[in-house]
Amino acid sequence: MIKNIVGIQQIGIGVPNVKEAFKWYRQTFGMDIPIFEEAAEAKLMLPYTGGKTQARHAILAINLKGGGGFEIWQYTSRKGESATFDLQLGDYGIFCTRIKTIDVKGSFENYKSKKIELLSELLKDPAGNDYFFMRDPFGNLFQVVKGWDWLSISKGKQLTGGSAGCMIGVSDIDKAKKLYSDVLGYDEVVYDKEGVFEDFACLPSGKNKVRRVLLKHVGLRKGSFSRLLGSSQIELVKIYDREPQKIFVNRYWGDLGFIHLCFDITGMANLENECKEKGFPFTVDSANSFDMGEAAGHFSYIEDPDGTLIEFVETHKIPILKKIGWYLNLKKRNPEKSLPMWLLKSLSLNRVRG
Repeated sequence: MIKNIVGIQQIGIGVPNVKEAFKWYRQTFGMDIPIFEEAAEAKLMLPYTGGKTQARHAILAINLKGGGGFEIWQYTSRKGESATFDLQLGDYGIFCTRIKTIDVKGSFENYKSKKIELLSELLKDPAGNDYFFMRDPFGNLFQVVKGWDWLSISKGKQLTGGSAGCMIGVSDIDKAKKLYSDVLGYDEVVYDKEGVFEDFACLPSGKNKVRRVLLKHVGLRKGSFSRLLGSSQIELVKIYDREPQKIFVNRYWGDLGFIHLCFDITGMANLENECKEKGFPFTVDSANSFDMGEAAGHFSYIEDPDGTLIEFVETHKIPILKKIGWYLNLKKRNPEKSLPMWLLKSLSLNRVRG
């Protein structure tokens, strides 16, 4: 099977309390449909968990308007650790997650009225796109941006969809593009600018000189979940005049913050060969299949040139209606064909309200 990047499946977020975080994300971003919830041991992640098997509780939640999900992740065998320093623009790793919205100004006013922490007024990026920065109660930074493709525009007050990419600090943008552009398919440069930017002034180290490159994928993604996951963009940021730190230095995968960027894919064997040839070998590989009770598939990890973790998941099974044991076997489907709308919308049967 040829390699195919379907879209951003989820952003992993390490939190101190998974139930509390899930409630906040569903009420604030509409991430109200759990694809799986599982308390288990992360036995295959030893390279990133101190060489010891660690227990955790995780919920993968999505927003049926469209966009990537959140894998909300909490250690249960230890206390999740936060960074020992204040994160700053340009630090190596996932600095913030992009959340798409139908109406940037409307979302801004909504969050302002709810006393959610806003780091900025309405801003414009170098391409003239409106956005703003906000922070969740757990210290994670989000960039709320205009979304252009939607699975559905459902009724209600919620204006946002799911994840539409992220901002990643790197030491060398051209080296990073060998992964993000050449392997992951973000093959069009929206802008490539260098200087001091007014829209970054609200961020720690935001008045420093940076090079920033916004990448998107030219063609429409293909695959079972391509309609749901939609398009996304990655902004790479290289900062000058200070020495950045790795966001997860001396910490474990699963500790507090954005722990990985995960892509839904098909053709894992071909992807493994391509990654190895281009200098990004798999560091973790579930080999055949993982089974989380409510979902199953094959996952692997690589690192970008600065150690940021990228996960790949080839999904084999997902629950449609857990109460009656209705599961969808994706191994029997055409891997390039999107699931029908009625089937994607049936995931709403698992919605958690309140």
